[in-house]
Amino acid sequence: MKTTIYIDGYNLYFGLVKNTTYKWLNLISLFTEIVKIQNPNSSIINIKYFSAPVLTRFSKHKTQSQASQSRYHRALEVTGGSKFKIINGYFEANRSTPPVYEKSIDLQNKVEVWKLEEKQTDVNIALEMYRDSLNRINEQQVLVSNDSDLIPAMKLICKDSPQIELGLVLPKKKSQKRQNAELAQLANWVRRHVTDEELQQHQLPNMIATNKKPIYKPLYW
Repeated sequence: MKTTIYIDGYNLYFGLVKNTTYKWLNLISLFTEIVKIQNPNSSIINIKYFSAPVLTRFSKHKTQSQASQSRYHRALEVTGGSKFKIINGYFEANRSTPPVYEKSIDLQNKVEVWKLEEKQTDVNIALEMYRDSLNRINEQQVLVSNDSDLIPAMKLICKDSPQIELGLVLPKKKSQKRQNAELAQLANWVRRHVTDEELQQHQLPNMIATNKKPIYKPLYW
């Protein structure tokens, strides 16, 4: 069964690896194994990873965070070869003046803050999944996300391409109870969490050889 995996990068980051030692995660091997466990007949033809370059001024380690992210993305591209594709959106930072948090909201009592938003990722995922389904690129689509913004795309695929098998991997740990029930109802099968053991087993090598300079695991990012 020809299968494409669509990975929501920041949804995965905040759901699984933030504040852990597992950030050097081999997405290709991890999700290929998970999909094959669910359906041994799956043949992975594409893995599409949706992300956005970090904004250095909002990053804890500034330019080092950007360099580490770039190094990680390059490591994934080298490891995944022609099957692996990164599709980038972008971050936007704007001044915002929301009301101060109080039990009784006072709309006149506002505070200035930076509002940081990831742009285009949800739209990119939705368009890639829908276009692939119409073009019959695959027989199975597996979404790695817990984002409710993707519900309309899943509904359209179910309606317009009912022959497509839809899988859903929620990028969260077992201890995290929050999950999107409506998103799960649209899938033919659901993997509801990823274990720490799986994250540990599917780490990239500390050094990855390339035709040029090798890629080394960053100290932090």
